[in-house]
Amino acid sequence: MVDEDKKRAAQQALVKRVLGGEGKASAEQRAVAFRNGGGLAPPLDALIGKVVDAPAQVGAADLAAAKASGCTEDELFELVVCAAVGQSARLYDAGLAALVEATAEEA
Repeated sequence: MVDEDKKRAAQQALVKRVLGGEGKASAEQRAVAFRNGGGLAPPLDALIGKVVDAPAQVGAADLAAAKASGCTEDELFELVVCAAVGQSARLYDAGLAALVEATAEEA
């Protein structure tokens, strides 16, 4: 259980850092990308959606379109990282919930 607590603390520290740390993208933009919640400019929303749902399909054209919308490379990097960390956090939480449910059924 101690190892799981350390893993959870590390994951939470990562989330705190990507959402609240210094950055070129605004905290609001990073939070939207983290949640994959929409509300960014259309090329950015499309890019973030692809990062979350089909990361292997993200290509140069996606990045160029997002850049053409006025984002710098630093902002794009941060938003892509936030989207990826957000998706991994959701998957991590879902995995833990599934384990809790599975072990509760065994008891």
